[in-house]
Amino acid sequence: MERSVILTQGRTLTIAMPEILSPNGTGQHNGAEMMLNAERESILRALKQSKGVVGGPNGAAARLGLKRTTLQSRIRKLNISRVYN
Repeated sequence: MERSVILTQGRTLTIAMPEILSPNGTGQHNGAEMMLNAERESILRALKQSKGVVGGPNGAAARLGLKRTTLQSRIRKLNISRVYN
């Protein structure tokens, strides 16, 4: 992934090694799915650390470096419920 970021020219990320995106080497749709899963895990971790608090100086949004409204939007997009186990 780091190699791809370095080698990409312009604003669109070009994956230099698509075989890393899936075990079968096809690289079909797994890149986006991996990114969503990573984002989901990051949000869940921040919510757990903040004990479910989204806003404020010690909230999950501050921990992630996001605006509260942006985090709330991503929580809805990723269907994250209020159970932050």
